[in-house]
Amino acid sequence: MAVNITSIATSSNGVWQGDNPLDYAFPLLIVQTTLILALSRFLAFLLKPLRQPKVIAEIIGGILLGPSALGRNQDYLHRIFPKWSTPILESVASIGLLFFLFLVGLELDLNSIRRGGRKALGIATAGITLPFVSGIGVAFVLRKSVDGADKVGYGPFLVFMGVALSITAFPVLARILAELKLLTTRVGETAMAAAAFNDVAAWILLALAVALAGDGEGREHKSPLISVWVLLSGVAFVTFMMVVIKPGMTWVARRPVGEAYICLTLAGVMVSGFITDLIGIHSIFGAFVFGLTIPKGGEFAEKLIERIEDFVTGLLLPLYFASSGLKTDVAKIRGSEAWGLLVLVITTACAGKIVGTFVMAMLCMIPARESLTLGVLMNTKGLVELIVLNIGKEKKVLNEEIFAILVLMALFTTFVTTPIVMSIYKPVRGGSTKTHRRLRDFCSVDSSKYGLRILAGVHGPGNVASLIGLIEAAGAGTGARKSQLKLYVMSLVELTERSSSIIMVQRARKNGLPFINRFRRGQSDDQVAVAFEAYAQLGRVSVRPTIAISSLSTMHEDICHMAEAKRVTMVILPFHKQWRGEGGADETMEDMGNGWRGVNQRVLKNSPCSVAVLVDRGFGIGPTSTVTQRFCILFFGGPDDREALELGARMAEHPAVNLTVIRFVEKDKVNGKDVILRPSPEKCHEQSYSFSTAAMNCRKEKELDETATAEFKSRYEGLVEYVEKAANNIVEGVLTVGKSGNYDLVVVGMGRFPSTMVAELAERRAEHPELGPIGDILASSGQGIVSSVLVIQQHDIAHADEVPVSKVVNREDPTTGNGSGGGPSKGREAADDFV
Repeated sequence: MAVNITSIATSSNGVWQGDNPLDYAFPLLIVQTTLILALSRFLAFLLKPLRQPKVIAEIIGGILLGPSALGRNQDYLHRIFPKWSTPILESVASIGLLFFLFLVGLELDLNSIRRGGRKALGIATAGITLPFVSGIGVAFVLRKSVDGADKVGYGPFLVFMGVALSITAFPVLARILAELKLLTTRVGETAMAAAAFNDVAAWILLALAVALAGDGEGREHKSPLISVWVLLSGVAFVTFMMVVIKPGMTWVARRPVGEAYICLTLAGVMVSGFITDLIGIHSIFGAFVFGLTIPKGGEFAEKLIERIEDFVTGLLLPLYFASSGLKTDVAKIRGSEAWGLLVLVITTACAGKIVGTFVMAMLCMIPARESLTLGVLMNTKGLVELIVLNIGKEKKVLNEEIFAILVLMALFTTFVTTPIVMSIYKPVRGGSTKTHRRLRDFCSVDSSKYGLRILAGVHGPGNVASLIGLIEAAGAGTGARKSQLKLYVMSLVELTERSSSIIMVQRARKNGLPFINRFRRGQSDDQVAVAFEAYAQLGRVSVRPTIAISSLSTMHEDICHMAEAKRVTMVILPFHKQWRGEGGADETMEDMGNGWRGVNQRVLKNSPCSVAVLVDRGFGIGPTSTVTQRFCILFFGGPDDREALELGARMAEHPAVNLTVIRFVEKDKVNGKDVILRPSPEKCHEQSYSFSTAAMNCRKEKELDETATAEFKSRYEGLVEYVEKAANNIVEGVLTVGKSGNYDLVVVGMGRFPSTMVAELAERRAEHPELGPIGDILASSGQGIVSSVLVIQQHDIAHADEVPVSKVVNREDPTTGNGSGGGPSKGREAADDFV
């Protein structure tokens, strides 16, 4: 039944008045949007283990909702996706596409493309030329084999086929490289640079194709001068934008960011799109070019991204790619000849791109395996490919059968990229030497001559002051501990589906990160970089910046790999919560979320060196500070506490640090109370402390504790206040220290092999079990604690296995067996208990 779209009302009067909301434009749009988003998100979840980009799920979702699958039911198709609703859905989706292309232009740094080098330019040129020529050859075959394909003029059809087969989707490639952790490799850098060249060439070729296409059918009856005028007008538009608008946007970007400038820019996107549509080139070109005029990396660009990217990429853009699937009718590919054409197109696209890239990479003296990997990576299609195909169908250059063939080709080539790359190329991440590094070992003369190396993770500018303060204090040292401190500052950036993640990827590539580089003046506007650059210029510390751009589930791999590759002695991580204020009602807390908490937990478990977690409550000490900072070490005994004491030994030698060591001792040793910890794997790991299952000699551990404290007292007598405190109530004693306000920083061990005193807390309900019992007490919310806390875990591979426990109190003589409080009890052999 034919429907006059002008007669379709926007909203209904409701079911109580007899209206069906699905017969009205806006309610139907809501249903369509909800259905598309729900299905695409579900498919993205299913494809996540295969590391597939989200665009794959969105296209497949559209195909399933369209005439290829569910749309075979005509009642469903006419009710949920009737023909009269198509222009409405595509108009809304096109707004999303317009602003997405603006974001693409905003993230594409032309300066970084110019710095890409001749090698990347040569690879990109070969990777475009051969598949473009191959696409023209396939176009001749399709014109003769597909009904209706010959109704379009040769020029537009040949150019569209060439562009469709030669494109590399830069945003999709960037995400694949990040997921596979190839951004730091030579292959990743070369692929990103070549893809950026390819991206610019693709847009130029597409503009040419659109100018030649006109309205597709009947194109040959129009004057060739029309295409010339379209191209000349497009060149004039680009020139005007770069010569006039770009300086204006540079001026705007330097001004304080205001609502008026943001609104003016968003209006500029729409106006630019309208002008290029008026010229005869698609409106997305105007938005893309306007995005190129915005200065990169400044506060203005960040505000623009913050305002529009979630709404565009999360809601509107999926509608566009799903609409591509809705227009794809696989049933149009009928018969063995049609499926043979699909195989021909896929083979030609893959062979042209891979062979062209491989040959040029080999000529550039890149090893064969890396050259082949480059070819497969450059064969990535996706976002840009779908845009090209939709424009081709809109201009009637591509009919339904060819459109379906090319959509399936784009799906296949992108889908196979990740598994093929994973199978043929595994970058060398450095041999796993299983080196065990800790501060306790570093005090030897042989170790200190190499310099103390620390890797510090940073979430943002809020971590800078506390981290610099801690490094400044830890960098002091005399005698065997006197050494040059090398600090590797790793900015931790979560890779998400947001466009700004890709900007971070480009920034990393532009600055040579995550490879290690010294800071150079004026190279970075990043606040973290500026702060550490200033600190490094004082000459006391050698600072090396690096960046990890990864999903939170694999971020720990980057951190641990860097720690192993650079042979660092300690990794310092910011806690996922950060407090400000003086405690009580004035205290505010910023929570980064459980994702970052999981990163810390995995680093603690897998790190090749000692790890410290900094719970920041406003701690900070400057390198030129004259104000004395008060540090306190709480010592209960065990390997982790001895590592904390070793760090305290370095801090004690800083002229601006006043250090106190409080050693808690058992008050009732003579009572012979023995606390046995029995493994209880069934207990909840999120609410229970976990302790090491390693068998250790309790007497030897106590001897090591006594030796460490005795050496510390004798070495730093007069510099450090040393106090022994009888433990009546450990929780109250620790809270008293934290709430007193006498100390800016409290340093504690994690206590994975606890003393009897710490073992008493085994069944206490944990808020942050990864910090151990004492660290958790000091990091808990609502206790009025004002001191910052540093929780230290000494590296020891024997302590890697940990389990929750249950506490058993035993009154037998602890001198039998191995002893109590920090080692296996005599009952371990029979019941796997440990103390």
